Amino acid sequence: MPSFDELDFKLRIFMKLYRYRRYDTTPHTPLQRPLTECRVALVTTAGLHTPSQEPFDDHFMSGDYSYREIPNTVDVQALTTAHSSTVYDQTGSFADRNLAFPLDRFRELEGADKIGELNDRHFSFMGSQSAPGRLIKRTAPEVGAHLKADGVDVVFLTPV
Repeated sequence: MPSFDELDFKLRIFMKLYRYRRYDTTPHTPLQRPLTECRVALVTTAGLHTPSQEPFDDHFMSGDYSYREIPNTVDVQALTTAHSSTVYDQTGSFADRNLAFPLDRFRELEGADKIGELNDRHFSFMGSQSAPGRLIKRTAPEVGAHLKADGVDVVFLTPV
């Protein structure tokens, strides 16, 4: 990730003038049982999707607030990205998608009985949300409801 001084002039101005929001509450649910008994799901903001899914739309000025369901059976290296950020260096993620979406590593944890089981589906969002209102009010709660309905105990977030 570049330092502030390494960003181009336009991005530095944007960052200085952007009206950041502060949230006084953060949803937190203490773990009720050991990880070895938990159902786990992954959530990423890397803009990943399967080849058959519609890519994220990089024409939204404030960011695409939709999400993609990623099946647990997916070949992680076959995932494609539609991330629109000019400051997100995707070099490592192109070499190994597990850096942004560590599903293969979690399959290993499941096989070694370090976690209970993986959920049947995981979720991908687009990062770089400069106007996150619709994401916060609409799509994030929708994904939360899916995860709750699936009986997920733990979500591992990989923000990029």
